[in-house]
Amino acid sequence: MTIAACTESLRQHDPDRFGAVLVAEARDRPALVTLYALNLEIARAPFQSAEPMLAEMRLQWWVDRLDEMGRGTAPPLHDVLTPLWEAWGSEAGALAALAEARRRDCERQPFGDPDAVLTYVDATAGALMWTAARRCGAPESTREIVAHQARGAGLAAWLRALPQLQAVRLGLEPARPEDAVALATQARDGLRMAARMHRKLPRRAAAALYPGPRVPRLLSEIMAGRCDPFAATPAITPFQRRASLARLALTGHWWR
Repeated sequence: MTIAACTESLRQHDPDRFGAVLVAEARDRPALVTLYALNLEIARAPFQSAEPMLAEMRLQWWVDRLDEMGRGTAPPLHDVLTPLWEAWGSEAGALAALAEARRRDCERQPFGDPDAVLTYVDATAGALMWTAARRCGAPESTREIVAHQARGAGLAAWLRALPQLQAVRLGLEPARPEDAVALATQARDGLRMAARMHRKLPRRAAAALYPGPRVPRLLSEIMAGRCDPFAATPAITPFQRRASLARLALTGHWWR
């Protein structure tokens, strides 16, 4: 029941955030690695059963444990919850909102329009990035900047995963190319807005704000019609991921 289990889970299943944790300051790594490991488990919970009611029960288990932690009750021994408690204490109670935002995933209901996707991304990726950035020293006055960055990064990640989401009826229906372009445009605009205001954020928060590798290229390809995210999106090679993280580590530039 150590932080090593969280780290290994991220390394295998969320390599972008795993890399971001390695780039973060040492004092922030326990909080970030446990937060991201929790997010990974919460995101996977609705897919552990094809039956919506059973899927929601699995998600509710996480909500209940986090609520208990928020009331000061230590969790049962667990690979993720135990190190999360050590890093966050009763503050973990607020993380139940991340699980609540995933309830619609249990229903296997696709999004009907881009606005619904925006709401979902703000509640999931947006809340996660603000929690991480706040823990890494981002002041309350920068919440709006982080929200722009999170929307851009979250939408890009959602679009990259869209072929898989369509397959499990969690994408967009009907699958209109213009909706994908609209979401890519929203993502680009969010990232640009955050980039213009990046000086207001501490460099310490760079790891928490990392959007992942080759995000601008993906968005531009979708907007130009050269990539149909309903069919397939470009894979990220290990070299591309390492190069992106190396730049983050060397420069602290999360906005490029």
